[in-house]
Amino acid sequence: MADPILPPLPPAGGPAIEVANLACGYDGKVVLKNISFSVARGEIFFIIGGSGCGKSTLLRHLVGLNQPTAGTVKFFGQSFTDADTVTRRGLLKTFGMLFQSGALWSSLTLRKNVSLPLEEYTTLAPREIEEIATLKLAQVGLSGFEDYYPAEISGGMKKRAGLARALALDPAIVFFDEPSAGLDPVTSRKLDELILQIRETFGTTIVVVSHELASIFDIADRVIMLDRAEQGIIASGPPRALAKTSRDPRVVEFLRRGDLLLQ
Repeated sequence: MADPILPPLPPAGGPAIEVANLACGYDGKVVLKNISFSVARGEIFFIIGGSGCGKSTLLRHLVGLNQPTAGTVKFFGQSFTDADTVTRRGLLKTFGMLFQSGALWSSLTLRKNVSLPLEEYTTLAPREIEEIATLKLAQVGLSGFEDYYPAEISGGMKKRAGLARALALDPAIVFFDEPSAGLDPVTSRKLDELILQIRETFGTTIVVVSHELASIFDIADRVIMLDRAEQGIIASGPPRALAKTSRDPRVVEFLRRGDLLLQ
């Protein structure tokens, strides 16, 4: 049976993501509390902060890999946190995720890796799935590598293949967990350019977890900064404006490491 069709998305202008009073943690330990923010449609939004501040933890709770202990997450006005199974499955189809490692199946070709979401969430014929997977790989610059296995390509290519899979269902939102991790500066910059291209071409909303200042200053429209001691958000706004005007020493210390990038 075909998957249920979600109700039409609300008119343009409403936020893509709304987070209210979210509390995140593991095994009874609180990591983050009272997290509230929204992400506009088509925005490139970064979650930043030092190591151990809860960036990836927040991301895992946003996409449903972990259940928050309090608060709500909404996508396009619909609650994801409290959704029933049918609604939750439909909402999962509205976003994709690029994991830090790429998270490709080593025993599958790149085309087969990209095909997996299409096989799981659609009723398309195998030939149609193959054609879409080939197209998605082309969109990230991997034409000709469809039949390669992850072990046969570079780290940067693995990230792009993971991105092709994240784009398989034409999601309205794509989440990135430390996309530049393990990449050299040139490859990292090319990935940033690809993220910009995706936003400009498809109007995709982008949410990125990162501590890489070059990426933060080059492509982020807006950021929230988390702090480990505060267990929450200590700054929010355009990164260059925060770097120049914030009076919070934690924000200044983190962002002013990029003095040369601000010039």
